[in-house]
Amino acid sequence: MKVAFAGLGVMGYPMAGYLQKAGHEVCVYNRTAEKAERWCGEYGGSNAATPGEAATAAEIVFVCVGNDSDVRSVILGENGVLSGTSKGAVIVDHTTASAEVAREVAGIAMDRNVGFLDAPLSGGQAGAENGQLTIMAGGTDETFKRVAPIMSCYAKAMTLIGPVGSGQLAKMVNQICIAGIVQGLSEGLHFAKRANLDVAKVIEAISKGAAQSWQMENRWETMLNDQFEFGFAVEWMRKDLGIALAEADQNGARLDMTRLVDSYYAEVQELGGNRYDTSSLIARLERS
Repeated sequence: MKVAFAGLGVMGYPMAGYLQKAGHEVCVYNRTAEKAERWCGEYGGSNAATPGEAATAAEIVFVCVGNDSDVRSVILGENGVLSGTSKGAVIVDHTTASAEVAREVAGIAMDRNVGFLDAPLSGGQAGAENGQLTIMAGGTDETFKRVAPIMSCYAKAMTLIGPVGSGQLAKMVNQICIAGIVQGLSEGLHFAKRANLDVAKVIEAISKGAAQSWQMENRWETMLNDQFEFGFAVEWMRKDLGIALAEADQNGARLDMTRLVDSYYAEVQELGGNRYDTSSLIARLERS
């Protein structure tokens, strides 16, 4: 299948690679052209100077960029994806963005007889590199079924949540839950150290019970050793939590814990941790 991929960040770069390795004909676009050229050197395929050029003749166009303004620019801009997308094609937006921008783009795409799926991701850089991402999608059942077999190149699980925007709303739920889990784990590890417990033995005991989580299994040791130079950056998490908090202001949801944890991440940024992994919430406890 002829596909395009716009946005070769830490997620998009390996995802587009999986599409090419699966036998699809992939044309990539990246704002930094040198990165697109490097991708072609590694995987094959082709690259384009603009998103619209990349989308020309593509049956599916995947987008994975930074935020709402990036989505609007890359898809709706003068040389954006829609300027080159053919009627009957589908745009799949993997960006974590607002439900509002998803609905906006979907409406414009629909007017041009182009399908749209908002499909944010969970699993981080490691999930993208290992082809083990989880996808929460918003759109029609027909569009989802058409695109799902292609997304399976880099995803281990895909769920159609509901109409356009639902994927982004589900991703907000994901980030809300993670924020609370990481804060709880940070306080637990901090407490265990202050109580002079053997933390490794504590984790061995509680990780088999109700306290178990992905964060505990994959982050407790690096958290204990003050290692945060990897993973999902604090600045990205704050962007995501900001989206969730803005949505909550609209729908009336009370996100007391989320607002508090967001303020804790602001403290981590003040410690110089803008690019730290989200597990760095423990840093503000250990360094206080």
